[in-house]
Amino acid sequence: MSHVLPHRARRLLPHRPAGSPPHPRSELLRIHRNPRLYEEGRESTPENPCLFETDVEICLLGDSCKSPIGRFWNGNSAIYILQKARHDEESDSMEESESDDAVYASEPLPKESSGPVALPVRRAKQLISLYTMAQNPNMTHWKISELVVLPPLWIRCDGSDPERTCWLGAEPLKAGNKITGINFYMVTCDGPTADKTCFANLEELKMAHKRKHHSSVVTTKGFARYELLRAAEIEDTFVESGSNIYVDITWNTVDKILETPPLISAATLNITLESGDPRSPVYQLYRELQFLLALAEGLKTGVTEWPEPLESESAVELVQKLLTDLKENLDGYCVSGNSNKAEKIKCDTAAVDSSIKSIFSERGDLDFAEQLWCKMRSVTSYQELIQCFTLIIKSLEHGEIQPWIHQGSSSLLSKLIQQSYHGKIEVVPLSGMTSIQMLLEIGLDKMKKDYVSFFIGQELATLTYLDYFISTSVDLQEQVHRVQKLHHMLEIMVSCTVLLQFKHENLFPLTQICMKYYKENPLNEKHVFQLPIRPALVKKFYQNDQPEIWKVDISSGHGQKEVKTTWQVSTDPPVEHMTSNKEGLFSDSTVNGSSEERMYFLSMAKCSQVHFI
Repeated sequence: MSHVLPHRARRLLPHRPAGSPPHPRSELLRIHRNPRLYEEGRESTPENPCLFETDVEICLLGDSCKSPIGRFWNGNSAIYILQKARHDEESDSMEESESDDAVYASEPLPKESSGPVALPVRRAKQLISLYTMAQNPNMTHWKISELVVLPPLWIRCDGSDPERTCWLGAEPLKAGNKITGINFYMVTCDGPTADKTCFANLEELKMAHKRKHHSSVVTTKGFARYELLRAAEIEDTFVESGSNIYVDITWNTVDKILETPPLISAATLNITLESGDPRSPVYQLYRELQFLLALAEGLKTGVTEWPEPLESESAVELVQKLLTDLKENLDGYCVSGNSNKAEKIKCDTAAVDSSIKSIFSERGDLDFAEQLWCKMRSVTSYQELIQCFTLIIKSLEHGEIQPWIHQGSSSLLSKLIQQSYHGKIEVVPLSGMTSIQMLLEIGLDKMKKDYVSFFIGQELATLTYLDYFISTSVDLQEQVHRVQKLHHMLEIMVSCTVLLQFKHENLFPLTQICMKYYKENPLNEKHVFQLPIRPALVKKFYQNDQPEIWKVDISSGHGQKEVKTTWQVSTDPPVEHMTSNKEGLFSDSTVNGSSEERMYFLSMAKCSQVHFI
């Protein structure tokens, strides 16, 4: 959980007198040990940090929160983030009057400024020094009886120094409960540029690391990220929108900068998929789901927003034709008849692309209620809905039809059909929400069977494993929510099959990962599903492409004595507080005026250690 201190918690912190030197140890200890501030932080976000000094904000990110420095530091503990304070109208006039603090920073940014703001590098170095003194057990003049190891500290920097520093970090080194030293980190950033002559030389990087850390032996580890969704697009089958499929590859022993990962590397496929792309092979099924959601919302709020009809004919006409066919072919649809001899009706809701028919086959066992759903999903008004059900109930009451239905259905319409077999059905008032609920119930039954048919037919799940998603023991709204989850998983499987040509051996573990997540979490189409794979499985999609991120870690030492140098290129800015529109910070250079080469940001992270005597 992310523990962050909001603006309203500012008054919980005492202000130091104007002109007096800052005492970060005492301030950090108050934040670290005050449970009320932790409770405040649980209710807040990183966008609402606490004022640490007049010019500095601080927030505490828990170990389960996504770290903004994750590309350069692989620690798994909670961390303090310091950044430049932003102007807040709620600030005390006392804060505004402490003009003596102006020596540490320029004026706070206006309230309109969004996102985190970096501190000047000179101010950040000062704070790192004070943090180091606060953690040094030999600084006895601080007269603090209880020694507390504080979380690592990372400070956002504005790149105003010649090295263009974007992060400074400090992490205590421990031996048991004793602090023995500090690990210092510096991350620099430049670019973007397409000029590869600006790229580092691997051997020079290794030699620089050896000289800095007096190491005779170093190890190298590579990392590359390739975007597969763009590379695998088949005649615009998919547009990117909020969807993304990329692969992260790691390997040991790097031979040169920007080398293609060897096939013996470890790889993880990362999938984020948003449903509803019009070019998706299962888009018609998605539209069917949207109609189901509209009914569920109408049942909950009393107001139904009818979507665009999925058929050109009116629902009343389609229902009337279905009833006429049933009257003319009564024997074939009689409950006592053999359902195996029933005419195979093509499901018009599964109008899928030819490339996907092999894995999402059309069901041919639609019962009467499911056929009705396929006709009535073209309903465009409440009055039309009432008309359709009036026709159906009259036909049942007069014995004009005896349709067959699947066993196990608990919908109101199914009960009426079963009653009609005995010649009498109860009176059902179609006013109010009854007709909405009746249509929602038969739609739920139909779509559940569609998804079950896919996952079982492809041997991706058993009926027992799917029970959570199709259970009727929860209310209708929750049933609809679980059907949404089934559809999202279907979209993922279809995308991996069509775009990446995945076979069962890869789809099966991916299905298990998705189902496990959705049994424990609500629908989240922004979630990144991760699947370990062999690089050879997707190599053809990235072998001629350039990576989104490529980096090399050069390491020496072991345990707490390990030190690392990281060199990285990336197509996006590696830090959120430094963007390419900062004047004088990033160049927009290309090689020979060509924009064919990919533009990269260049980053380097260095580490050094100081041991307390």
